[in-house]
Parts: sequence; structure tokens; C-alpha cells
Amino acid sequence: MNWKHFLGAVVAVAGLGVMAPAGAQTITLSGASQFNDDHAFTKALVRFEELVKQYYGKPINFTLHKNSELGLEKQYFEYMAQGKAVDYGIVSPAHMSTFSRAAPFIDAPFLFRDLDHWNKVLDADLLKPIADEIAQKADVMLIGYAGGGVRNIFVNKPVKNLAEMKGLKVRVQGAPIWSRAFAAAGLSPTVIAYNEVYNAIQNGVINAGENEAAGVDQMKFYEVGPNLAMTEHAITIRPICFSGKTFKKLPPDLQQAVLRAGKEAGAYGRQVESSEDSAKLDALEKAGKLKRIPFADRDQMKKLVDPVMAAYAKDIGVDTIFAQINATK
Repeated sequence: MNWKHFLGAVVAVAGLGVMAPAGAQTITLSGASQFNDDHAFTKALVRFEELVKQYYGKPINFTLHKNSELGLEKQYFEYMAQGKAVDYGIVSPAHMSTFSRAAPFIDAPFLFRDLDHWNKVLDADLLKPIADEIAQKADVMLIGYAGGGVRNIFVNKPVKNLAEMKGLKVRVQGAPIWSRAFAAAGLSPTVIAYNEVYNAIQNGVINAGENEAAGVDQMKFYEVGPNLAMTEHAITIRPICFSGKTFKKLPPDLQQAVLRAGKEAGAYGRQVESSEDSAKLDALEKAGKLKRIPFADRDQMKKLVDPVMAAYAKDIGVDTIFAQINATK
């Protein structure tokens, strides 16, 4: 049986227990994570499960499929939109672009000045109009915001400024804004599936990728890209998503528990990831697995990307939100 057939079989089986008929057996909710128990995303989803059980106070079952058992985040989002196989999961906004053009704006490059600015934007709920659009177009609810990892560029050679990065073949996420932003900065962006990045660098197809510490550690990207250029070009926002089709079938008291737990689990995930970020890099550097390379041209890189971001925000109709984010002190 090949991988696609195996995955299809797993999804078919997983889909059997997503929802229980009213008044029959205990409701089962199925979640998905690309990562293992140690990853911040998985920890946030486990906390979500614990909080739902606490706030609901009635019997309910959860099945969390880890280690990409049900594929990748893009597929989880499609399953949630269809109301089958996956009821909840953490998904990068870039993977929502098929349904909502505005979605990838949530954590586009150079959107946030620093972690403090990022927290203030989330606390002010400035992204709510985008979440509303995603719920309307994809029928997937963003019930909390995890993330908090600062993204840098891991490379197979040391690069410390824009001149040395010129033409660098770097893997970016699938949303067009990522390719446009990196191209504006003089790099050569390439869209490659997340699980193929390691081999692509190893085989010389690309020179680099970009990720937060948790991903670099989990995927062992440091083995093929041991030089971490500290561009700090993005701070991740990873929404905890919940299928709208599933949500509508839940009893009202469980719906309330899901919404409350989602918000709190997101805040927990942000705290976990942002606090683990530098600790993971410290440990990897101490073990001789990677080297942090100070990046001299972050301000210049941002200046090159800013017009692209402004045009993108206007194009997708979120220029007001973009202005509000920039005005947040």
C-alpha cells in the first residue's frame, strides 16, 4: 500500500468517529498535529482538550493524531472545512489562502516589530475581521491564537547581510505574500512542501529555509542548514482551528466550552512557544548543532518589504487593519 492509499485509509477510519448521533454514544472530537508530544503546537492542543473536558463537565472523548499521521496542516484545514476526519488542529495561516485571500496576512513577514508589539495586536483582537472572513468562506473557526516563535533563515552556508543573501534559494510557505516579500528583499523564494525541505537542501535544490526554533529542532533542519541567519523576519501566529460544521452539531454547553478553551489554550501555546524559543536555540548552539549568525540588515530588509506589504494589504482589503497594526505602540 503506498502512502496516499494509506493516508486515505487512515482518514476514512478517522472520519467514522468524528461526531456521535445526538442522544447516542459519547461525542468524540478528532484533532491533528504534524508534530510529537514535545512540540509547542501539540502541547497547546493537549491543553485545549483538558480545558474542554474541565469546562464541559460531561463525558467526551478526544483523539489527537500526532506526527503527521493525517498528513500536513494544509490537509487538516481542508478536512475541517469539509467537516470530516479532523475537528480541531493548529494550522499556519498560509495554508488557508485557498479559502481566504486575507488569511496569510495574519502572520505575514515583517508585520510585527517585536514580541511585545505582537502580543498587543493579539490582545486588541485586531485580526477579528480576518477570522470572520475565514469562518464565512471556509466554515472553519479560529478559536484561539498559539504561536510566538520568531522565524529566522537556516542556511547551508553563513550569510550575515543582504548582499550575501542575494539570490539565495530559500523555501517559503505557499501563500503568495511570502514569495513576494522575499523576492523584494533580493532572495530567490521557492515553495516546497514542509516535509520535503530537508531533502531539498541536502540535494542542493535550495540553500535555505525559514522557521522558528521549534520547527528547526523538530525537523532537524540544523543538519542541512546549520547557519541560522537572525533575520527575525516574522513572529508566528498559529490559530487553533475548529470545524464550523462540527461546531454546529455540538450541544450549546459544549460549544461554550470549546470557545472558552480555545482562547485559553491559544494563550498557553503562545506562552510555551515564545518562552521555549531562545532556550531551544541556546541548547542547539551549545550542542554544536547550529550557529546563530547576527544579521546586519534587518531594517533594510524590512524597508524593501514594506511597499510589498502595503500593496498586498490594500489588494486583499485589509489596509485598515494593517494601519491599525502599524499604529499599535
